[in-house]
Amino acid sequence: MVTTTSHGGRLPLAAGAPGLALALLIALPVPASAVDWLAVPSLRLRESYTDNALLAPPGQAQSDFITEIAPAIGLIGTGPRLQVHLDASWRQFRYQHRPASDSQELQASANAELLKDWFHLDSAASISEHSISPFGAQVINGLPPPQNASTVRTVTISPYLRHRFSSLGTAELRYTRNTVSSGGGLLSMHSDEVQLLLNGAPRGAGWSWNASYDARRTQDSKLAPQRMERSSVGLRYPFNSRWSATASAGQEKEGYADSSSSGKDPQGRFWSLGGVWTPSPRTSVAFSTGRRFFGKTYSLDAAFRQRHTSWSAQYSEDITTMPAQFLRLGNQDAASLLDQLWTGLVPDARERRLRIDAFLRYAGGLGSQGAINYFSHRYFLQKQLTLSMARATSKSTLVFGLNAVDRTAQTSSGIDSGLLPDLDFGSEDRTRQVGSNLGWTWQASPRSSVSANAGYSTIRSLSVPRRDNNFTLTSAVSRTIKPKMTASIELRHTRHSSTRGGAFRENGVSATLTMQF
Repeated sequence: MVTTTSHGGRLPLAAGAPGLALALLIALPVPASAVDWLAVPSLRLRESYTDNALLAPPGQAQSDFITEIAPAIGLIGTGPRLQVHLDASWRQFRYQHRPASDSQELQASANAELLKDWFHLDSAASISEHSISPFGAQVINGLPPPQNASTVRTVTISPYLRHRFSSLGTAELRYTRNTVSSGGGLLSMHSDEVQLLLNGAPRGAGWSWNASYDARRTQDSKLAPQRMERSSVGLRYPFNSRWSATASAGQEKEGYADSSSSGKDPQGRFWSLGGVWTPSPRTSVAFSTGRRFFGKTYSLDAAFRQRHTSWSAQYSEDITTMPAQFLRLGNQDAASLLDQLWTGLVPDARERRLRIDAFLRYAGGLGSQGAINYFSHRYFLQKQLTLSMARATSKSTLVFGLNAVDRTAQTSSGIDSGLLPDLDFGSEDRTRQVGSNLGWTWQASPRSSVSANAGYSTIRSLSVPRRDNNFTLTSAVSRTIKPKMTASIELRHTRHSSTRGGAFRENGVSATLTMQF
């Protein structure tokens, strides 16, 4: 573990990490005020045995021994005007019966105030394995990626001006550049977006207002350029300390050509009415109902926090794309809940964030990314319900996530024929999936811990008769050999079934040695 304090200049990082992502972080000029850095390099050595390395159906399974070498680095930078977070690793796999392979994983973000009270810069990057299709074998941690998988890289950079004009309100002008790409050129998208946000709360009036304008141009390698525009105004009026009413209205225009059964143009006026209930500082519920060009809409955002337990629930309906879903950083909901609960247990914010990263890396799949996001060039109407719960004490941590997603395609399926040549035509016109994940760890002694994780997902096509189910169960025992060296043994059981065949089972055992420097 390396801790440093910077008073200007830039933090040098070792070369060889994912170039573009780290370049964004390095390029951020550190403001003159002090920045505290916490860097934790590590090395993981793992030897595994699996009885079904290729996730083949019964009778075709082939066992294999897998050696994994995975150097990694965790980096946290905190200062009054700069926040940096990076979790990066490179994994090399060597097999007894097949050629070696490697993969990269990255979650990185940075936020800087470059000119006090005026100029800011946000950036983010990620590298991860994702399924090409929601049907079939999915990505399993610790096993070579199946044929139904590819590496997805995302980069976001967003400079913006924000200033508060005395009692008049706050103005923000933001530019955002997003890029999404994948191995083999299956996905390649970039977008340029400009947003103008205005809000204010007149003194003594009690109510607040907001207004916005948003224009985005999206270029997908398989589509003509698409332009989206949206403008809105909103009000919030408090009746008392617990209840407030909200209202918004505006106009929007999506750039795609609608091929859904409704035949409606993806544009028009919209409105919503709702309320906010805050009975205590630990509880809040925001809800609304309204109408957009695709029909009635509903939303929910609720949070409840106790001393050792936090709950959250969200429901939303929106037009989206799969590249837009890949741009969302994973596990945000679960990480936020754990950060609240671990504040007293791990007072240092940097150390707390690194522990959260380690826990979620093992638990996997929790939070807003619990749904299976797959490759597609189409636009979807997505209805999503997310429930998250975290409980933390000095001895144990429990995280639970539930995700239900209904997606209805708004554009033609022909554009995806090159992505999914072996999939039933139209199977993704409308899909419904439900997934849940439960992660638990128990500190049995100062040097020993026990962990378990269970995940289940089911995805069903509502346009053709197909349903796939996935189940994974893992358990592990870990022991700290030295202050910076941990050994663990893990057992894994994985099961996949489908109404179209291709079912398989897989069992694995692994021994891992992790060293921090």
